[in-house]
Amino acid sequence: MNLASHPVVVSLTPVFLLIALGYLAGRVNWIRDEAVRDLSNLVFLLLIPALLFRTMSAVHVETLDLRPLAAYFPAALLLLMASIAWRGFHRASVVMALGGVFSNMVMIGITLVELAYGKQALVTLLTLVSVHALILLTVGSVVLELVVAREAREGGERAPHVLQTAWSAFKGALIHPIPLPILSGLLYAQTGWGLPAVVDKPLQLLGNAFGPISLVLVGVTLARTPLTGHLRPALWISLSKNLLLPLMVGVSAWLWGITGLPLTVIVVAAALPTGANVFLFAQRYEVAQGLTTAAMGLSTVLALFTLSIVMLLMSYVG
Repeated sequence: MNLASHPVVVSLTPVFLLIALGYLAGRVNWIRDEAVRDLSNLVFLLLIPALLFRTMSAVHVETLDLRPLAAYFPAALLLLMASIAWRGFHRASVVMALGGVFSNMVMIGITLVELAYGKQALVTLLTLVSVHALILLTVGSVVLELVVAREAREGGERAPHVLQTAWSAFKGALIHPIPLPILSGLLYAQTGWGLPAVVDKPLQLLGNAFGPISLVLVGVTLARTPLTGHLRPALWISLSKNLLLPLMVGVSAWLWGITGLPLTVIVVAAALPTGANVFLFAQRYEVAQGLTTAAMGLSTVLALFTLSIVMLLMSYVG
């Protein structure tokens, strides 16, 4: 087969071309810093919910395969805990460990998976997306609050109860522009009514706009990401995220007997670069912010090569 016509190349090329165009726009200041926040709000509060609701509004619960969840998250949580144990029980360690397991499933993953594998693959990915932040960020919040509580006790201060923190993190992850439209669309699908054309068409147009705008935004963010001073630790985080996690998820899926398209989707999802939510944790806990930003940028750049390798392997294995 001609390399230029290989499905992996055909699906990856538009994704990374759009990211490159966004990078160019960021470097020459076509999109200023003030506009980035507004564009992010547009993507997360309008375009993503429209796409997610419309996709899941045609999915019936009885057709969902939940085994990918059982394969993906134990592997991700095992890597998260192993990374924390390796680096030590402190704030920076937890944030760095999250950087090594939290995938950019929305901004990059949705467009890539649909281009490469079609609508059915998107359903599998969105099943992961619906609980991705809910599970990993809740666990991350609880562990970080345990660290903060220990620091407070050592300093003679009073710390909030860990259950209060866990509930706050769970609620924040659930009432969010990502899982909420997925769950709402899934609930609507069970009515069997279908979407009227007058509603379906605007949702389709908004969903179509999501892919290019979100990928350009990734590039703009990348243009403002400094790597200096953080290259070595950022490389370790990136290798954990882009290569080690998909390997562990692949082994876990094999143990569950998952094959075919679901196997391919969850391994590719694990191989996606680090998601932006990790930086929000670094900001909130005032630790490793420069390193987290560098790791996000480096893992995205490396994904051009690592994702190509993973997708190529899965085209033979899956």
